[in-house]
Amino acid sequence: MDTPRLASLDALVRAVTARGGPLRVAIAPCAEEFVLRAALHAAAAGLAEPVFLGDMARTHAVAERLGLDLSAFERQDCPDDIQAVTLAVDYFRQGRAQLIMKGLVSTSTVLKAVLVKDAGLVPAGGILSHVTVFDAPGCGPEEDGGPGGQGRPQRLMLLTDAGVNIRPTLQRKVEILKNALAVARSLGIARPRAAMLAATEKVNYPAMPATLDADIIAKMASSGEFGDALVAGPLALDLAVSPSAAAMKGMDNPVAGQADILCTPDIESGNILYKALNSLMNITLASVVVGSRVPVVVPSRGDSEHSKFASIALAAYLAANQNSADQNGDPQ
Repeated sequence: MDTPRLASLDALVRAVTARGGPLRVAIAPCAEEFVLRAALHAAAAGLAEPVFLGDMARTHAVAERLGLDLSAFERQDCPDDIQAVTLAVDYFRQGRAQLIMKGLVSTSTVLKAVLVKDAGLVPAGGILSHVTVFDAPGCGPEEDGGPGGQGRPQRLMLLTDAGVNIRPTLQRKVEILKNALAVARSLGIARPRAAMLAATEKVNYPAMPATLDADIIAKMASSGEFGDALVAGPLALDLAVSPSAAAMKGMDNPVAGQADILCTPDIESGNILYKALNSLMNITLASVVVGSRVPVVVPSRGDSEHSKFASIALAAYLAANQNSADQNGDPQ
């Protein structure tokens, strides 16, 4: 049965709430304003049931200052941040939580706990990667026919990798793309269009190694390496997202101007693009780390409550899909 394509983050939230009871999310460390607000918002919306792990004295002080009531939810005092993150992983392994969310701590601290071999959370040969989902700018019913929307239907886009893999090799870029394609298909994008981003659409090696990697990965896609997906590269950002720019430059490619997935060549370019979307365009970004048995909610520490709420929704959606696939014996 095909998954209906989700057109927006709002549609994603509705899909999660329609599936039944909320999943438990272990949040560590939890003493942070936007994390607490997002967690309680997710609970009120029926998306997730938060479990607060961390320094409870600090957490209650923050909650009291904000007028938030945490009394309905499980709380575990764990003043050491690293121990709190390890406890969150233990909660998942013991079946006491279905999701993990990082609070006011670095992503690397969370991922070290997930990657511990004894934890058994990462399949052999698998890699972790950061995937962000957001509403495509300039699209949507409210803008149809307008100067921004140009009649383009509302849709979701993905960005990878803005938070985990620092300087990925060619093979790691292949795995990053595979992870993003899996997320796209979970969101109902049956034939994802992925753009391997670079500074130019021409191979320029050795000056720009990313252009050669992108060209090789695009050729791999043409030979069927990624299944039913369209992959183009190298592509400059404007050619990936702007139909008018693609037409102006004579780019005749089904991905040009219509990319569903933006694959950046390294964490620096990915993080800059992520924060440009967030801080310059005020776009809500839902971010998770995928590739393990549990989707890890990893919004940036500077993200808004809205982005952290959307990240919980995305993780809950992906976890529910994973559970359904496991129960049906579907390969992942």
